[in-house]
Amino acid sequence: MIHWLYLTIAIVAEVVGTSFLRASEGFTKLVPSVLVIAGYGLAFFFLSLTLKDIPVGIAYAIWSGAGVTLITAIGWIFFGQKLDAPAILGMGLIVAGVIVLNVFSKASAH
Repeated sequence: MIHWLYLTIAIVAEVVGTSFLRASEGFTKLVPSVLVIAGYGLAFFFLSLTLKDIPVGIAYAIWSGAGVTLITAIGWIFFGQKLDAPAILGMGLIVAGVIVLNVFSKASAH
């Protein structure tokens, strides 16, 4: 079960790194740039640990799907980005896909 913790850490770290990309202003601001690099470094490190127990396709689908959904929510909440009905529907489909992978797929490591 530790692989799910690793995957969660990878997702959160990637979301943190991506969240600070805008603030780094093309890597010209030190603190946000360091947070971007640290976030992505941790994300890939923990994703690599996850791959010891979860197939790469499943892990990547969950990692990227959760990351896209969380980043979209952060953009909406903190950066005032607008979400229309198709965007919300798309996010819902991504979440549904991750749930289907985890609950119904035999390809996922349980």
